[in-house]
This record gives sequence, C-alpha cells and structure tokens, in this order.
Amino acid sequence: MKTSDYLLKAAIKKVTEKLNEILVEKIEEATNIAQDAPEILKKEFDNLKESIIEEASRMEKAENIQENEKTNTDQNSKIKKALNEIEGINKQIELFNNTINNQIK
Repeated sequence: MKTSDYLLKAAIKKVTEKLNEILVEKIEEATNIAQDAPEILKKEFDNLKESIIEEASRMEKAENIQENEKTNTDQNSKIKKALNEIEGINKQIELFNNTINNQIK
C-alpha cells in the first residue's frame, strides 16, 4: 500500500471518529433537552396561563371603570335634567306668586 493510501484511510477513519463523537455528543444534548422539555413546557404554559388571567382581570377592571363612568354620566345627566325641571317649576311658582301679589295690591 502506498503512503497516500494510508493517508486517505487515516483521514477517513479520523473524520468518521470525529463525526461519531460529535453525533454522540449531540444525541446526549438532545436527550437532556428532551428530558427537561416537559418541565420547561409546563413552566411556560403556567406563565402563559397566569399572564392570560392577569390580562383578563385587567380588562374586566377597565370595562367596569368604563361602565361606572357611563353610569355616572347617565346619573349626572338625569340629575341635571331634574335640576332644570326644578328650576323651571321654581320660576313658575315665582311667576304665580308675582301674579297673586299683583292682584292683591
């Protein structure tokens, strides 16, 4: 066998050994990740669930605030309307009193 044949066989052998070593290492890494994956996924799901609940709560509070503001606005509107009616009645009473006082004089 020639030296070049030995070099070629040695190169193939060393490349194959290195690839096998890398492959075994990557398989071990993948196995470790696969073992941790359910726990990691559970934590991520729990965080997502908690985040969703917090957002729903925030949205509910915001809607309640808007509803309270609308209710207050409606009540203020009704109060203003009632005050205007009372003012109108007071003016009518005042006119009625003036009319009676003028008739008595």
